[in-house]
Amino acid sequence: MRYRMYETVNEGLKVEVLYGDEHVAQSPYILKGPVYHEYCECPEEDPQAWQRTLSCPTREPQIAKDFASFPSINLQQMLNEVPKRFGDERGAIVHYTILNNRVYRRSLGKYTDFKMFSDEILLSLARKVLLPDIEFYINLGDWPLEHRKVNETPGPLPIISWCGSLDSRDVILPTYDITHSTLEAMRGVTNDLLSIQGNTGPSWINKTEKAFFRGRDSREERLQLVQLSKENPELLDAGITGYFFFQEKEKELGKAKLIGFFDFFKYKYQVNVDGTVAAYRYPYLMLGDSLVLKQDSTYYEHFYMALKPWKHYVPIKRNLSDLLEKVKWAKENDEEAKKIAKEGQLAARELLQPHRVYCYYYRVLQKYAERQSSRPKIRDKMELVPQPDDNTSLCQCHREGPFREEL
Repeated sequence: MRYRMYETVNEGLKVEVLYGDEHVAQSPYILKGPVYHEYCECPEEDPQAWQRTLSCPTREPQIAKDFASFPSINLQQMLNEVPKRFGDERGAIVHYTILNNRVYRRSLGKYTDFKMFSDEILLSLARKVLLPDIEFYINLGDWPLEHRKVNETPGPLPIISWCGSLDSRDVILPTYDITHSTLEAMRGVTNDLLSIQGNTGPSWINKTEKAFFRGRDSREERLQLVQLSKENPELLDAGITGYFFFQEKEKELGKAKLIGFFDFFKYKYQVNVDGTVAAYRYPYLMLGDSLVLKQDSTYYEHFYMALKPWKHYVPIKRNLSDLLEKVKWAKENDEEAKKIAKEGQLAARELLQPHRVYCYYYRVLQKYAERQSSRPKIRDKMELVPQPDDNTSLCQCHREGPFREEL
């Protein structure tokens, strides 16, 4: 269930969810006022109070691991090196500075259209909480960038990326896909992380007992999947929906029809194979109530560290050599498979709620800001990223602060 607000609620909100005359779950849900709508620019000046309100975790292991390589961040060194190393014509870097809760940026390189996602989440955060003054670089490309080792000279730079890998040192944020889904959930109902949870297909007992995959040809193992599927149709239904990387294979393997994502969950087992990097469908698969068979991968997203093989998913080898064996295991151990599917779904629900995504973004910015060895600056060619105008909703801010004078 989701509600969209169009004005400030001073006294607070009470949401009752009834089945017949009976309250469901922990209904009634009471939010103490004032409560602000998504586009109301009214940041909480005490970040700790904001984090307590959102029940942000006190520790995020992935963030601790990412920043272990960076006890201090030299902004002048970043300014000298990042544009030269990563900001060439093929670059996909955006250089941000946040000062007095205002967001400024300049693009470095040609492929920076995805800055709409980073812009939007930073502006959304700034409407909710006072952000630290900070200067950083976001990589909008698929692949993590920083491959220098910690003991090398010069050492690695803290580039912020959406996907990590075992051989890189980038600091990881939730992917643009999870970010976009979180922001979309504030606006309406789309194919997002919340709507998946209301469209998980038939109950476990009525799902088709096969492993399922549909996707582009963005990795060779995906072609192997289709070959396996042709040879073992009773265990696996896999198809490529679009050829880009291996166009010569289309004649041999065939092209599958597109299928709505909710229909994936008509099948008991979902195969998650990497694309160009980590497959960004993985969180969506976890939120369904099918069992996820996850390919071993050098790539990871921000929440993978919290997931355990055989507890939240069934691991499969990188070369898929044990996939059929794992599908047979799941068929023969139905109760255990169902339990792992449920554990995975519950973990994903906890880790990927919108408030957890906001908490994660804030914690990364906070940890980065604490390590800066000098004050951030608005650099040459940076422009202000303005807050969106929302004339359809009323915003009455009850907080007062020096940065709000112009409002």
